[in-house]
Amino acid sequence: MENEPTSGRADALSRRRVLIGAAGASLTGLSGCLVRGEDRNGLRGEIRIDGSNTLLPNSAAVAERFQWQNNRVRIPVRGSGTGAGFQKFCNGETEIQDASREIKPSEEDQCADNGIDYLQLEVVLDGLAIYKNPGNTWCDCLTVEELRALWEYDSDVDTWSDLREEWPDEEIAFYGRDSASGTFDYFTEAITGETGNIRSDYSGTPDTNVIVRGVRGNRYAIGFGGAGYYYENEDDLELIDVDNGEECVEPTTETIESGEYRPLSRPMYIYVRLDELENESYRQFLDFYLDHTQETARRVGFYAVPDETIEAQREKLAEYTEEYA
Repeated sequence: MENEPTSGRADALSRRRVLIGAAGASLTGLSGCLVRGEDRNGLRGEIRIDGSNTLLPNSAAVAERFQWQNNRVRIPVRGSGTGAGFQKFCNGETEIQDASREIKPSEEDQCADNGIDYLQLEVVLDGLAIYKNPGNTWCDCLTVEELRALWEYDSDVDTWSDLREEWPDEEIAFYGRDSASGTFDYFTEAITGETGNIRSDYSGTPDTNVIVRGVRGNRYAIGFGGAGYYYENEDDLELIDVDNGEECVEPTTETIESGEYRPLSRPMYIYVRLDELENESYRQFLDFYLDHTQETARRVGFYAVPDETIEAQREKLAEYTEEYA
């Protein structure tokens, strides 16, 4: 019998490893039909997860570990994007929604129209990073005002010298997540003050690895995406620090978990269907998720929410479990 995966350095996961594994099996590989592991608790059934491509590695890693202990439970995890995922969740097509932002009023209405009651659980912290090419030797830190000037819809910044006259008179190539992404929503709201307010000539993609490749290939490029992707590509990228109003701050475990890296630190969530709490496999998986997400988060490039936050999520879940189970 195979042993359960451990959390040591040799077994540490990464976003890249999880995403490659998932993509190689139609995004169900790491959390789909496992034939190894154990059947410890006699649990059965299927729990479908979709939503944020950014949060996918954390949910896939937790699901994989759960299935090693309960190999008769199938947990396919997909990453169609926060917006597309909410469409499925609110139509009753999934049981858990990964989200890199809070649910929108229109999505709340859709869930209500379809009789989908849900609970929001905060499970990890993430930081959005500003990527640059290693050949960019002039820009080490930007203020929020400069980031707004770069990225807002009516921006008149086309070259680096448009931002600061002493910088190169070279055209900037812009890369970022597309409008289906919760990362896009969060970044545009935090930097420009309005969700969806972004320049029309940037290259948007659902895949942060495409952003990485774009910035890697152009000395004058800039991009935004999850901080964990930088730490998977340190040979190809460098970071631009963000001035939080007091000092220039790099996204690290310490600055993100402390809130010092602002305004680009954010909580990420799972939304869970309350009617499914009547199912034992589902209840045990949610308990397992909250028990392991702090450890898993750091293994796959996220940042751990504080202990008191996890305890608050447990209390919320227990309250609704008592009502619905």
